[in-house]
Amino acid sequence: MIERRNFNGLGGADHGWLKAKHHFSFASYYDPKRMGVGALRVWNDDEIAPNTGFPPHPHSDMEIITYVREGAITHKDNLGNQGRTEAGDVQVMSAGTGIRHSEYNLEPKSTKIFQIWIEPTRPGGAPSWGAKPFPKTSRDGRLVTLASGFAGDGDALPIRADARVLGATLKAGETIEYPLGAERVGYLVPATGSVDVNGVRLEARDGGAIQHEAALKITALEDAEIVLVDAA
Repeated sequence: MIERRNFNGLGGADHGWLKAKHHFSFASYYDPKRMGVGALRVWNDDEIAPNTGFPPHPHSDMEIITYVREGAITHKDNLGNQGRTEAGDVQVMSAGTGIRHSEYNLEPKSTKIFQIWIEPTRPGGAPSWGAKPFPKTSRDGRLVTLASGFAGDGDALPIRADARVLGATLKAGETIEYPLGAERVGYLVPATGSVDVNGVRLEARDGGAIQHEAALKITALEDAEIVLVDAA
């Protein structure tokens, strides 16, 4: 079963400096039917104006993955970590027992991100942060694991959750498959372009909530960039 969540029907807010769309209940947007999919609790589609951003604020017990779609985001936290993550790359923050951080767009143009929150397998643990540039060509025509809670996923950024975050870029007409497993859940969003997922069409920035699907067959209806979360 795949439920399409039309981008234009998502909750959201316009704060001037931040234009946000919420795939699930978040902040002042509440929908009891959209509280998450499995351990995936937040998927925000954020556009941040130049020289603005999220001032220092705390988190705990959450795996927070930021996928940068356009521009770049600059991170700073109370552990002394600081870094700039640009389009196509990923940063991961394991909030653990508690971390305080800021995320600013210091670029001359708007920055667009997907902000993804996944519940950890267990609470606590020392907080941490990491970022990684992923070669753009490595995702051409195939899914690449960007962040993962599984030891065998190579160069993926580690998260403390029974989950993976994957990305791919597809040319129109290309098809890829992914063995999700009928006991797991997924959520797929095309950052750009449109795709067919097991017979369900998703336009750019639509969400596809996936349950009881043993395998995914993803076909690009036009050139597309996709992000997929595989979770318990």
